[in-house]
Amino acid sequence: MERLDKFDWLILRELQNEGRLTNAELAQRVGLSAAPCWRRVRALEQAGLITGYHAVIDRHKVGLGVLAFVRIDAERNTADGTRRMEEAIRRLPQVISCHYISGTGTFELQVVSRDLDAFSQFAREVLLNLPNVKDLHTRFSLGEVKAASIWPLEPHAPA
Repeated sequence: MERLDKFDWLILRELQNEGRLTNAELAQRVGLSAAPCWRRVRALEQAGLITGYHAVIDRHKVGLGVLAFVRIDAERNTADGTRRMEEAIRRLPQVISCHYISGTGTFELQVVSRDLDAFSQFAREVLLNLPNVKDLHTRFSLGEVKAASIWPLEPHAPA
């Protein structure tokens, strides 16, 4: 897709707020008939702007009471070492987010676990044994103020 128009932006906004909308409901909300709305959604999916649909689950209610922020320092920052670390981190379901960061450290991870004992075991047995790890620095969430799963979309921003 070269440019997003006002209908595309409206579709993106509505779907990120409520991904279970039927096509008829979505079309009504954005002011289109059903067929053109469906075609636009398909085009947004094919262009990679919509990458999936998911349920937002309360981690506490499924037994994931600990959220940790873990900075990983690499032994050496080489292309191969970084690639191997990335591949290993992608395979860990406990790591819900990972960013390659500037400044001190190489990666910043968000890690969930059942409790502190489970996190401690995961850190010692898994994270410290990732390829090329020099050190870990962990901070724990004491309470969530905001956890956004909705992007602040502005019409006419570059696609």
